Amino acid sequence: MTRERLYLFDTTLRDGQQTPGVDYSIEDKRAIMGLLDDLGVDYIEGGYPGANPTDTALFSKRPSLRKARFTAFGMTKRAGRSAANDPGLATLLEAEADAICFVAKSWDFHVRVALGATNEDNLDSIRQSVAAARARGREVLVDCEHFFDGYKGNADYALACAKAAYEAGARWVVLCDTNGGTLPNEVERIVGEVTRLIPGDHLGIHAHDDTGQAAANSLAAVRAGARQIQGTLNGIGERCGNANLVTLIPTLLLKDDYASRFETGITAEALSRLTSISRTFDELLNRAPDRQAPYVGEAAFATKAGIHASAILKDPQTYEHVPPEAVGNRRRVLVSDQAGRSNLLAELARIGLSVERDDPRVDRLLEEVKIREAEGYAYDGADASFELLARRMLDSVPHFFEVESFRVMVERRHNALGKLVTMSEATVKVRVDGEVLMSVGEGNGPVNALDVALRKDLGKYSPYLADLELVDFKVRVLNGTTAATTRVLIESGDSTGARWFTVGVSPNIVDASFQALSDSITFKLLRDNAPESRVRSAA
Repeated sequence: MTRERLYLFDTTLRDGQQTPGVDYSIEDKRAIMGLLDDLGVDYIEGGYPGANPTDTALFSKRPSLRKARFTAFGMTKRAGRSAANDPGLATLLEAEADAICFVAKSWDFHVRVALGATNEDNLDSIRQSVAAARARGREVLVDCEHFFDGYKGNADYALACAKAAYEAGARWVVLCDTNGGTLPNEVERIVGEVTRLIPGDHLGIHAHDDTGQAAANSLAAVRAGARQIQGTLNGIGERCGNANLVTLIPTLLLKDDYASRFETGITAEALSRLTSISRTFDELLNRAPDRQAPYVGEAAFATKAGIHASAILKDPQTYEHVPPEAVGNRRRVLVSDQAGRSNLLAELARIGLSVERDDPRVDRLLEEVKIREAEGYAYDGADASFELLARRMLDSVPHFFEVESFRVMVERRHNALGKLVTMSEATVKVRVDGEVLMSVGEGNGPVNALDVALRKDLGKYSPYLADLELVDFKVRVLNGTTAATTRVLIESGDSTGARWFTVGVSPNIVDASFQALSDSITFKLLRDNAPESRVRSAA
């Protein structure tokens, strides 16, 4: 059976830029366009030329894209002006773009309140704007803003707006749930009614996530006949965000209800890079990935309970709805105080430690994990610290360096400009190849200062640490007083894109941080096959 084509429209660079805290440079936008084009989306909405210098510069020269159609966003012409005498429209028409997406009011309440125009003036703006863009050879999309609320308030007028866009020559009429409050059953019913006037292969859906159902609303629209889905990477966008294409794409490709009926421009090979693309995007935004994100989150295929792990080892389908490898993710069988032997054996196999199931050292390791977790360690979230513990008990870890001592001072003082600042200074003594090395580092906090000092001079190991980066730092107070035990979790990474987590526990937050920091450096040296130190101690 011939499958119908579904088109994917990405608005990460335009609607996604309305996310609080997100502000792209032109280099950011170009890098993200590369990710999207590599993924295989059909349209990339680059921004709003004329609205700001970055977007105007971006549309001064069309980027080199393999497949995606570069799309400019902007408003229809203003009421009371001709298409030839509207500066905003002129900027859009001059933009170096393959397509133009016009935003047009489709709720008569907004036409009256926001535009101060008549219903007929708004319809005329839609028609003239589409015609002007078509005359310039552009593919045209019309995003019918507030369509679903408009339909519920005045169905005849909302439909008139959509019909005006289609009859004027718009390739796509996009129904937007701008306020994000429409439910899937409503979307499916309303889109179905729109298809009586406009063919489904000319209809798109643009869902916002204010009820947490943007992905469900997008799928509901597809079931009702829409054949274009708009969304963003990792669901970013204003307020609660947009439909998450990173969730929708694997659903469309891996779930038979959709995969058997539809095809997209995303190949299986591109799908296998989805996790990497999602995390690379988060890295560009300088934010931590959502560990529980569907499909691509670090915990998406993680199992903690022992009985579940046992079943997964027999057949992964017992607790996995799709193979993690299909989206570039991996299975994680976590080791914790809830773990059984199956969890432990699966994780040991993953890190390359081969032990017999009845090896008594496995029981000793499991008992040690449970004792340490009772003290506050959390190995289900610290894979690198667990691997170091397991290798020390079951195999070996090369001896790289020995910490002789460390000291941290925190000073609050006025700087040269007379501004009151707080600075930390750390001194670390380490032994490498029998030689004691001492380093001093300054930082904006004690952990930062320790990190600087420890990495400043580790002798022959310093080159291995040049690309080591502390990505995230989390502190958890475990029993609620100023003298409480503290758990520190550090996420580290390097230039290969690898990420690992280490943990430290102590009543002293600096000591807990140093434990996690030392584990992070040791793990980096281990994974990079650094040579062992020749002398273990002063003796």
